[in-house]
Amino acid sequence: MTAAAEANENLAALVPELALTGTAVVALVAGSWLPRRRQWIVAVLAAAACGAGLVATAVTTAAGDRQTVFSGTFTVDAATGAGRFTVLGALLLLVAMAVPEIRGHPRETEYHVLLLLTGAGTLVLVGATDLLTLFSGYLLAGIPAYALTGFGKDARGTEAALKYYLMGALLGTTMLAGTALLYAAVRTTGYRAAATAADSAPYGLVAVGFVGVLAGLLFKAGAVPAHFWLPDAAAGAPPAVAAYVTTLPKIGALVAGYRLLYEALPAAAGALSVVPAAVAAATMTLGNLAAFFQTEIRRLLAYSAISQVGYLLVPLAVAGRSGLAQQALLLYLAAYAAANLGAFAVLAALPAARTLDDHRGLARRRPVLAAVLVVCLLGLVGTPPTGVFLGKLQVFAAAVEGGAGWLAVLAVANTVASLFYYLRWLAPVFVPGEAAAPVNAPAAHGRWPVAAACAAAAVSLALGLAGGAVLPAVQDQLPR
Repeated sequence: MTAAAEANENLAALVPELALTGTAVVALVAGSWLPRRRQWIVAVLAAAACGAGLVATAVTTAAGDRQTVFSGTFTVDAATGAGRFTVLGALLLLVAMAVPEIRGHPRETEYHVLLLLTGAGTLVLVGATDLLTLFSGYLLAGIPAYALTGFGKDARGTEAALKYYLMGALLGTTMLAGTALLYAAVRTTGYRAAATAADSAPYGLVAVGFVGVLAGLLFKAGAVPAHFWLPDAAAGAPPAVAAYVTTLPKIGALVAGYRLLYEALPAAAGALSVVPAAVAAATMTLGNLAAFFQTEIRRLLAYSAISQVGYLLVPLAVAGRSGLAQQALLLYLAAYAAANLGAFAVLAALPAARTLDDHRGLARRRPVLAAVLVVCLLGLVGTPPTGVFLGKLQVFAAAVEGGAGWLAVLAVANTVASLFYYLRWLAPVFVPGEAAAPVNAPAAHGRWPVAAACAAAAVSLALGLAGGAVLPAVQDQLPR
């Protein structure tokens, strides 16, 4: 790296991150003065910040510039751009689907401020190329999320927030200890310098440090064995927050994990890949098994999210050994985010429907929501022409190319098995009869979750149909 690159402190490279954090500060101040009936202005500010970030990301991506800023601690490249598009688009959907529950809430401003801050932390995880920056992103993404999980201040939400916080504190400490061990081994926190120093560093120290850092990222992603908090958080939090905790943390954690293996520890990546490979196998299998007989929708989606992390860990297991790994990870993350958020948006539009039977007859009463649910749930399975189908194909191909064919076989078997519990949800939708709970959305602002659901389903289909145009944008490999 040149001295000019080391000295690069171009704030323009961080427009999306600055837009979220700056708007969070402005929104907090503005919300302190706005009357309660006009707190919706803060939601508009949050949406505008996401829009500004998307425009800035589009401009940067179109220019094709790759730059490392602030002494090599943050990198703007194809992976960062794809992560930004996914995170910012997801935040827009989360703002929309939260309208019925948050509009007029005494803490409406605080909700959007926390959402912006945790989104900014996720973006830091996506582009971090320094261990200390990585841990800072972990904290910024995590602390506001604990508050969001307990936002409803009810018994279930409080219990979920407490479990989330305790697991986060434990594995955050583990991650910090792993960072210290890696620093002791390579005498640097920057990925570029670590890649050079790791060749002569004690392998045992590097391996233990890597496992410690990865433990924190696996917690963020909701992977086994750090997954216990996720079903409770999804069941106890408001629908939009449940959508957040099962979607956004995965984006930051998995891109960060891939960078760590590919950029910081390329020489040891082959030997260390046994860890993400074993975790991937356990996560996709246990997540599916736990989802089979769930009757509460949010817990079913939470275990579905856990199983999806198993598939998403496969590219990490073949990092550096397959040229398809990076594009498979980035495409799958975007497609999964769209499908999962669409399913949760349907739940936000039907707040009284919490179990499978509560959706009985939905196709007759709300055909648009039923159609969205079909697209999103079959998308989560990986059915063409959705984006997850293309993402899974890339993941399977990457596993075979990287010499982990057994993971590809296990992933295919789990994909077929997952069809069972998604169809258990879809079957009542098309069965005539009365639902156990009303399936009508709230009269006020019910259009917002429906719009978010339709937008997510459209993105899921677009990623599948236009995959040929999307893949070249995420093929630019990270430096080694």
